[in-house]
Amino acid sequence: MRYTLDDLLTLMDVLRDPVQGCPWDVRQNWDSIVPHTLEEAYEVADAIERRAFDEMPGELGDLLFQVVYYARFGREEGRFDFGDVVHTLTAKMLRRHPHVFPDGTLDSRRPPDVDAEAVEERHVKQRWETLKADEREQRADAAPSALDDVPRTLPALSRAAKLGKRAAGAGFDFSDTRGVLDKIREELAEVEQALASDDDAQIKEAHVKEEVGDLLFAVTNLARRVKADPEQCLRATNAKFEFRFRYVERQLAGQGLQPIEASLDEMERHWQAAKTTEKSE
Repeated sequence: MRYTLDDLLTLMDVLRDPVQGCPWDVRQNWDSIVPHTLEEAYEVADAIERRAFDEMPGELGDLLFQVVYYARFGREEGRFDFGDVVHTLTAKMLRRHPHVFPDGTLDSRRPPDVDAEAVEERHVKQRWETLKADEREQRADAAPSALDDVPRTLPALSRAAKLGKRAAGAGFDFSDTRGVLDKIREELAEVEQALASDDDAQIKEAHVKEEVGDLLFAVTNLARRVKADPEQCLRATNAKFEFRFRYVERQLAGQGLQPIEASLDEMERHWQAAKTTEKSE
């Protein structure tokens, strides 16, 4: 027997039932589920990066369950239900793909005799951004901004990249990659100046943090300019650092040492060896 989406929605109905349901599930609310949603999204990304595709049905199911949860909350409060989620998403995708669905309906697909290559990706992206801008303007209570609806709950690196992309789309961007590199050097110099200042300790700490933030934002702009996702770049570096440091720990353990007991020179020697080992794997 294979379960269906209807079975999943029924399962949620039972879990949330005050009498028959699970006490933990009954206690959950909009806010309590958010951390789980973020965690599940990251687990999907992690499985993809590890090419663990056999884990994907489970990980995607966990992420889908979060959507089912929110839809259930909406239904309980009389706001919306899962059907509204599906309808809204489908309507939005039809609206944003006029090059595929000219009349905005599933029945109005592009004729098969139309050359698909004639629909250039560049024009598609421009149209997509224009449609999203129109949607933001319709939703905005105040004067619309290109930065509207960039989620504040995004990881800081991802949000910085998104903000930079939106601003660039509005014409506020570096003329070339060299300009971004110059900005990074400028921000690094300001970090050094802040570290060397004679300000009060508390003021100095706040100033250094601010300048480090500016430096990170500038580096994020570099990632965007070279078409790299900063979150993915940093996750890859995290994995690389973890591999190398664990290698250092193993080598030192073979000598009966903990890292804290070893000299920096000795750890650096093992670190360089880890880099060689890493390339051979």
